[in-house]
Amino acid sequence: MKTKLLTTGCRTVKTATPLVPLLLLATMSILVGAGASYGETLVHSSARSAAMGGAFTALAEGVNAARYNPANLGLTDFRSDGIELFAVGASITNNSFTLSDYNNYTGAVLSTEDKADIMSKIPTEGLRLDADIEASAASVSYGSFAFSLTGVGAADINLNRDIVDVIFNGNQMDDTIQITGSYSDGTSYAVAGLSWGMPIYSSGNRQLSVGLTAKYIRGIATEELVDLEAQAMTTPLGFTGEGTVVVRTAGGGSGYGLDLGAALQISKDYTVGIRLQNVLGHISWNNNPEEHGYIYNLDLATYDDMEDDDFDDAEDYTIDIEPFRTTMPTKMNVGFANTSGKLIWAIDWTQGLENTPGTSTKPALAMGAEYQLVSFLPVRAGYSVGADKNAAFSFGSGLKFLGFYLDAAVLTGTSGTLYSAKGASFAVSTGMSF
Repeated sequence: MKTKLLTTGCRTVKTATPLVPLLLLATMSILVGAGASYGETLVHSSARSAAMGGAFTALAEGVNAARYNPANLGLTDFRSDGIELFAVGASITNNSFTLSDYNNYTGAVLSTEDKADIMSKIPTEGLRLDADIEASAASVSYGSFAFSLTGVGAADINLNRDIVDVIFNGNQMDDTIQITGSYSDGTSYAVAGLSWGMPIYSSGNRQLSVGLTAKYIRGIATEELVDLEAQAMTTPLGFTGEGTVVVRTAGGGSGYGLDLGAALQISKDYTVGIRLQNVLGHISWNNNPEEHGYIYNLDLATYDDMEDDDFDDAEDYTIDIEPFRTTMPTKMNVGFANTSGKLIWAIDWTQGLENTPGTSTKPALAMGAEYQLVSFLPVRAGYSVGADKNAAFSFGSGLKFLGFYLDAAVLTGTSGTLYSAKGASFAVSTGMSF
């Protein structure tokens, strides 16, 4: 373990802590090694849904009903026979900096005011980085049934605000740096889902249906940060510190889950739906489960003469562990939609039922609209906010011709421009309806 020089603008700061490289090493290893959190991703492989802000619970039909509300398959007007050839949605975002900020500060010599502005954009809970991807292929719907194949990957990393401050401004004399609030959990998995919807009441144009999606989940790989503690203090004679990093990994596993839904078609124009996602959802990781750790205790040392002997009780280990189980977060979606005419629109409310890294019990709101200027070229827009995620506008369009469709969508920031986006998000999907 060595200290290093951090160059920030015109000022060169000699850091007196091993904490920064230790933390960065731990978080980067998780990002590269696994790439997904236990929280559900907020990307949408359906580009139509993504363009409408994800407001799709009361609007999805056919293959998409399997993902957003299986009960829609029980409504006569929502059944759509077809195959989705492929669909992909991807997103890389943070909770602090827009593309405009990136353009302003990248490569620039940072003044004291610039650093203060950068730090002011980071919330109290720290700098969060999210990377998500959802992809599907060869999903099929027929009548009241649908079969879907989906692959999911994501990463949720949170860096304590003090860590970012040290990187920009260095640590001061008698200053103790800690990393409370930092985390990073990861996994990647594939889901095979069989969906079914059944009408249970019908009167004129009014229909009530229920549905479910039974999911087999195949875990691909996981890395979970079990323990991350470190602190360092600068004194007139040198610096002291201690830290622990423990990561739990596995190379595969399996599990199951259920999505339950209900849908009410109030009339030919309006539909309301509700879905409970990931009931009993879990993955049991039993392929090569291991624990990796590094623990150190740094005696009083100086930058000039720090040696390996200064690290007391340092331990770097990898051990086999018993298989372990992770749960998928349960969510509830409630949607209301206008489903007929040239202009259709939808509103969704999402409520997470647990607080874990990557998920939140804070509610989220999504709304979107689609206008068919011409029948084969719809135009879409949406807005989403809440659940500890960035508020964002979304836009998209599609092409429909002889049963073939191709949809695309992009997410922007709160001003509706890419420069206000805190990252990059897009979705593309294509298939055929019969």
